[in-house]
Order: sequence, then structure tokens, then C-alpha cells
Amino acid sequence: MRGLLSAIYSTCAYLFFFGTFVYAIGFVEGVLAPKDIDDGHIMPLGAALAMNSVLLAIFAVQHSVMARPAFKRMWTKIVPKSIERSTYVVAASSALALLMWQWRPAPQLVWSVQDEIAAGVIYGLSWCGFALVLASTFLISHFHLFGLSQGFARLLNIPESTQSHFVTPLFYKWVRHPLYLGFIIAFWAAPDMSAGRLFFAIATTGYIFIGIFLEERDLVGEFGHRYYSYRKNVGMLVPKLHAARKAKRKLV
Repeated sequence: MRGLLSAIYSTCAYLFFFGTFVYAIGFVEGVLAPKDIDDGHIMPLGAALAMNSVLLAIFAVQHSVMARPAFKRMWTKIVPKSIERSTYVVAASSALALLMWQWRPAPQLVWSVQDEIAAGVIYGLSWCGFALVLASTFLISHFHLFGLSQGFARLLNIPESTQSHFVTPLFYKWVRHPLYLGFIIAFWAAPDMSAGRLFFAIATTGYIFIGIFLEERDLVGEFGHRYYSYRKNVGMLVPKLHAARKAKRKLV
């Protein structure tokens, strides 16, 4: 029964995440979503930025604190390991949903690309960024990352893995954080950049760099010299030339 409940909980958490993620793409790109980043009640610019800063801080603190190994060790004394990741996913998706729900627009244009071809290329690049995000999650075990594998492990009688595996598939041979790179591309590639979206792009990019610092500190602690060597030879968000040449030779 506990295995069944874990599987149901993990499935619901995953569906909640997936729906929130799809909505977030529409929110940023201004398509299909009932409310996008430039919609909503318009406030004075200072008040809007203050409100949005609080929303972004809630999102950032939740992500940073709950992702740390020390918090996980403490948290799994309360929450079963089988649903620990799914609980994180629920909290992260809730923080993102709150951000989009309460976001205050600042629609004043900072720049606008008038050439239709150039605007189309930039818009397409933003979608490519989101595609890179999704592809990167599958390269590092999408269903484990979002808690489904752990939730179904007991139900399907799959032995729980006690050891993490360090792998560098495809994009990870070129850059250490293709998932974060995808987000940066998606947020900044805007043919029409409003003040609100620019603030969102700046704030999230800043948080991404903080997240990379914290994540890599944990990875060095977990994998030691192996990750340290990987960090030395592979660029964080931009490929290093020698690493790019090695990766190209392996593909030929």
C-alpha cells in the first residue's frame, strides 16, 4: 500500500510540475497562457520590481535550501526517501506557480527588433533554449530528476540505488550546465524586451550563477577529483576550445 501511495503521489507531483513548466513557457513567450509576463495589473515601476523581487526570492530560497544535501539528510528523517524528490518538485512547482500568478508586469519596451527575419530568428532561439532545457533533463535521467523513478521503485520492487553515477552525455561533454544555458537563452532571446522581462532575465541569470556555485560545491564534495577534473576541462556555460575539439573528434 505504501508503494502504491508513493507511486500515486509521485505521479501527481510530476503532472503538477509538467503543467507548471508548460505554462511557464507560455508565460515567458506570450503564447497560449491566459497571463504572460507582460499581462496583469500595472503598478508603478518601483512597486512592481519590489513585488517581483519578493516572488523571485521565494523561488530562489526554496530551490537553494531544499536542494542542499544537509537539508535532504534532515528532511528524509520526516519524509520517506521514496517521495523526498517528489516533495521537492511540488514545492518548486508551487513557488513557480505563485511567481507567475502574482507577477506584476512592467510592459515598457527596452528594445524592439523591427526586422521581421531577425525578430523571427531571435524568437526561434528562445524556443530552442527551452528545447535544450528539456533535452538536458532526459540526458541526466528525466524521471529520476523529477521524482517518478523513486516513487515507483518500491511498487515495482526496484532496488534503491545508494550510489550516484557521474556521466557526461552529449551536451555535457561541451558545457557543464546545458540545462541552465537553455534557460538563459530562452529568457534573453526576446525580439521585444519589456522592462519586466528584462528584470526577470537579469534576476534569474544572477540566481543561475549562484545555483551553479552551490551545485558544483556539492558535486565536488560527492565526486571529488573526478568532478574537479571535469570542471577544469569543460566550460561552465560556454564550451572551451580544447574540449570542443575533443568532443568533435569523438563524434567523427
